[in-house]
Amino acid sequence: MNLIKTEIEGLYILEPRIFGDARGYFFEAYNKKVFDALVGPVDFVQDNESKSRYGVVRGLHFQKGEHAQAKLVRVVSGTVLDVAVDLRPGSKTFGKHVGVVLSGENKRMFYIPRGFAHGFSVLSEGVVFQYKCDNFYCPEAEGAIAWDDPDLGIDWGLKSEDVILSDKDRNHLSFKQFIDAL
Repeated sequence: MNLIKTEIEGLYILEPRIFGDARGYFFEAYNKKVFDALVGPVDFVQDNESKSRYGVVRGLHFQKGEHAQAKLVRVVSGTVLDVAVDLRPGSKTFGKHVGVVLSGENKRMFYIPRGFAHGFSVLSEGVVFQYKCDNFYCPEAEGAIAWDDPDLGIDWGLKSEDVILSDKDRNHLSFKQFIDAL
């Protein structure tokens, strides 16, 4: 496994070793011993999977307080632009984001520690997206920031007319409102 540091401390891209031949391929998507040696100990307790079609934007979601979650995300098939926004008060990169293209082809994974908002846009016809979490989902602790907040300036790689949102994702706080609520 190859670890790639991003410009934000704690956010990592992981590239697995892929063994391929005429039959297909094999790789370890997760090995606790290897992961902990590269990133540090994380106790994942929940695995999630979603399926989405082209144009879907999910996010920017986070869990608050004691229910905060670290995530290890990857794409099984298709392509997404995966985005993490630093929400850690006092961080020198507070409000900054990193976007990473994850696909079934590149098999990259993105580690997002606690204290970040997370979202993705679907750039392919469809996508199957998986993620591990180190804390259980708690609906009462859910928070979110508007995916299209101009202060964040995220380029989701989609034309605005192609974006598909859930009703819930249409009505999140602006980044300024999030800061005011801290």
